[in-house]
Amino acid sequence: MRIKALIFDFDGLILDTESPDVHAWESIYAEYGFPFPLDAWAQIIGGTGAASFNAATHLQSLLSDPLDLEDLQKRQTHLSHSLVAEQSLMPGVQDYLHGAKRLGLKLAIASSSSHAWVDRHARRLGIFDDFDRVICADDVGIGRTKPHPDLFLKALDELGVRKDEAIVFEDSPNGVRAAHAAGVFVVAVPNSVTSLLTIENANLTLTSLADLSLSDLLDKVK
Repeated sequence: MRIKALIFDFDGLILDTESPDVHAWESIYAEYGFPFPLDAWAQIIGGTGAASFNAATHLQSLLSDPLDLEDLQKRQTHLSHSLVAEQSLMPGVQDYLHGAKRLGLKLAIASSSSHAWVDRHARRLGIFDDFDRVICADDVGIGRTKPHPDLFLKALDELGVRKDEAIVFEDSPNGVRAAHAAGVFVVAVPNSVTSLLTIENANLTLTSLADLSLSDLLDKVK
């Protein structure tokens, strides 16, 4: 197998957006005296194609008095986004991007988030121009984000590589399922939130990209 491309998830893999999301909801749920249902939330981490859990409406179902759901969601979003804005690249990401450039490998992001979100943060982090392609939810059909394989299949097509010429990096069960469905070698790199979840079908699992150099990884997939 000769690897020609690396495809990265964004949320939770390049940038830790998932811990802030959970911490924001945990804080709000605690105000009302309830624990945040991480197991239910886990169904939508990395993509909404497999579930429709809504934290705001779930909290409403636990209470007898009505909530202003729009205001609740705005509060959570503001808190979460404030925390995300303080985050830098996840460990090992920059080294992988630099290593890929040295080796002449193509690079793509394949994310279930929108271009408005991914492009803005990728530019803030100074990595947007490192990628040959950025594929987001806007680029596939409604309801076809992860765990469906569409994002990865489109990334392969736009990079001009076969599925056996790429490696996908993912942090969530939905993302790993999507990469597996696309037939691509997938490296799972769970973060502090997704490490609590069961991730199946990964070809390799790392606690951090900093734990294994790109050259050593490429030796493993030859």
